[in-house]
Amino acid sequence: MGKKYIVVGASSGIGKAIAEQLLREGNQVALLARRDKILKQFADEFNTDSKNRNAITIKYDSNQFDKSGTIFNKIVKELGGDLDGIIYASGVMPAVGVDEYNTEKDLQMLNTNLLGAIAILNPAAEYFGKKGSGFIAGISSIAGDRGRRGNPVYNTSKAGLNTYLEALRNRLAVKGVQIVTIKPGFVSTDMLAGVKVPDKGFLKPITAEEAAATIIRRINSGSENFYVPAKWALVGLIIKNIPSFIFRKLNI
Repeated sequence: MGKKYIVVGASSGIGKAIAEQLLREGNQVALLARRDKILKQFADEFNTDSKNRNAITIKYDSNQFDKSGTIFNKIVKELGGDLDGIIYASGVMPAVGVDEYNTEKDLQMLNTNLLGAIAILNPAAEYFGKKGSGFIAGISSIAGDRGRRGNPVYNTSKAGLNTYLEALRNRLAVKGVQIVTIKPGFVSTDMLAGVKVPDKGFLKPITAEEAAATIIRRINSGSENFYVPAKWALVGLIIKNIPSFIFRKLNI
């Protein structure tokens, strides 16, 4: 018998790929995103009839923080009062010029990448804490490991997400809840459009489907903090240990 999950940001990219794999495995998945028409088209592939809906679609704006708790509780109720895991995959990364300081773009990233995660994962943490099982996963980024010059607030939003998830892990581990921090490197999604990345070699991007397969496998194995693909752990280790006076001179 399948399990029950929520995927926030399920209309594209890694979120959609994760939702698709979970559905193909026979699970029931609540799909959340702003683009509800795309969600419904996606869900139609898995819902054979109106009575057997494995894919449940909910139009959801992660920036409407005051509605997150109500929507979370509504979804759990629709899933029969039981939930096995939630994955927050919503994220934005608008292009930022090297000399651009744009508070509007910065707030967009903070609201979606960090505050939006907190708004929906807080009620999830309360739910799973009471249940004594389940998992909470957030799609962060290797970008959260250091403050890079290219997009300061994107880095900040992901660093904040890392810290928030670590705090949840420390709080909920004693209650049997798995808290997962996922740090992708280069993944071929819309977010990379316009970003110059290697097309071959060690840092060549993987597909969203490859990322999703790794993420689900690692969650199922009990992992709680990992890079995708695993080779980015070496990159992360190097980046985190470069002294600041050297790091500031690097064009990364």
